[in-house]
Amino acid sequence: MSDPVLTDLEIAREAVLLPITEVAQRCGVDEDALEPFGRYKAKIDPALLTAGEPAGRVVLVTAMSPTPAGEGKSTLTVGLADSLARAGHRVMVALREPSLGPVLGMKGGATGGGLSQVVPMEDINLHFTGDFHAITSANNALMALVDNHIHQGNALQIDPRRMTFKRVLDMNDRALREIVIGLGGPTQGVPRQDGFQITVASEIMAVFCLSRDLSDLRDRLGRMVFGATSAGEPLTVAHLGAQGVLTVLLKEALKPNLVQTLAGTPALIHGGPFANIAHGCNSLIATQTARRLADVVVTEAGFGADLGAEKYMNITSRVSGTGPGSVAPAAAVVVATVRALKMHGGVARDHLDVPDVEAMAAGAANLRRHLHNIGTFGVPAVVAINRFGSDTAEELDWLLAWCAAEGVPAAVADVWADGGGGAGGDQLAELVADALDKPSTFGFLYGLELPVADKIRTIATEIYGAGDVEFSAKALKQLADSERHGWSALPVCIAKTQYSFSDDATRLGAPRGFTLHVRELLPRMGAGFVVVLTGAVMTMPGLPADPAALRMDVDGGGQVTGLF
Repeated sequence: MSDPVLTDLEIAREAVLLPITEVAQRCGVDEDALEPFGRYKAKIDPALLTAGEPAGRVVLVTAMSPTPAGEGKSTLTVGLADSLARAGHRVMVALREPSLGPVLGMKGGATGGGLSQVVPMEDINLHFTGDFHAITSANNALMALVDNHIHQGNALQIDPRRMTFKRVLDMNDRALREIVIGLGGPTQGVPRQDGFQITVASEIMAVFCLSRDLSDLRDRLGRMVFGATSAGEPLTVAHLGAQGVLTVLLKEALKPNLVQTLAGTPALIHGGPFANIAHGCNSLIATQTARRLADVVVTEAGFGADLGAEKYMNITSRVSGTGPGSVAPAAAVVVATVRALKMHGGVARDHLDVPDVEAMAAGAANLRRHLHNIGTFGVPAVVAINRFGSDTAEELDWLLAWCAAEGVPAAVADVWADGGGGAGGDQLAELVADALDKPSTFGFLYGLELPVADKIRTIATEIYGAGDVEFSAKALKQLADSERHGWSALPVCIAKTQYSFSDDATRLGAPRGFTLHVRELLPRMGAGFVVVLTGAVMTMPGLPADPAALRMDVDGGGQVTGLF
């Protein structure tokens, strides 16, 4: 009888963790800069580090368009970092914090899996150090102050019909997408239509993740536009005078969180915007801090390269500048799986475990376009084939041969079963180290001087493969308003389904010539980009028919059960 397969939670519980003080000491964090949260997690105050200027090279992990269950990108990121450390590199991981929405929903957490996890995984996947609570509180404090201002006489002449900011909750709750508040008479506030977004879609989350320091955070919070006057003039947080209190609520959260992998590799986990509805990268402060403490920083961008990686290149890297603080990647890893290739080749989701090389060949166009897109930014790429138990030798050999024919280095990685210091990612780590030594000619896809509509068209045609972009009447008006208010010199953050290059989740593979439908534009002046809503993408997700939450519990000893 074979041994039972342990769950991710059971594997994490069996691990012997290093005290966080020892992890910090090993990676050069000064004692004065460390603020422990118990024995195994801590915050770092970058202002108190004596480490020099950022010098570590960044490896960006991205992927082909995923299946609904995901392709193990976080697991691969952690396993790659452990394998690079095993090869003698000074490595640090920089990852996003998980949102409770998907943790309790369907996709699961964001701490990796198997033997390639960041730990303590229960803490990280649940409340962690309270960063998301702080972001949620700051967002909702702003909206409480706005509605109170209206109730108390409305000196700013806020038009309740022109509100562009919403309340947030770190939960998948479709019932809160559209609500009416202030009902019940004069003492209950002013009635108006409102709604909730998930916390990770909040502009405050984006501001949090793109701020360089506390002063920059305060300035960005003050620039956020929450609504407009009855004459249509934009109103900012600075008009309300609320940037100070929002900074107070966020000042401790802004310090990156230090944890470790199962193999003891130091990891910074900080910030967590989704990549389909936000910009999809961990905080700039965390990545820059990691670059001060390590020679190689392995970070991850959400979903496929058409979403997270494009935004990392055009938004995060641009905000970081071109000097020593730049986080532009020196190399990229594109995660591919046999099952994702088969899905994009037309295989139904419930048949992805059935061997089918012909379907893989048909679906390879999706991977090819993602690789082409990475090359568009001048970054050398490596394909990481994340092995799943159902993969056959024939399928893996076919994919390796396909990559060789495309001229892209590739390796099969089995970091779920043989990571955490094992040999499962050694070949991949060797290829990534070689890629880091290649010259990078990194460049942005578009210049900021282009009109917003042209930036959208550039991404749609060159990254997605669209033939045209169609703007709704509302979006056209918002484009005109952006030009009138002087907001056109901003990058764009396109909110789009993660399952397709198009805005239609059912159009798999690598469609071309389609029309991208833009329904709304939301200038985010604090974050410094324009959010572009396409198709049917929602900024407040809903729970699936069988939520993962219903399998979670606590046993008689106080141990969590059912968490992956």
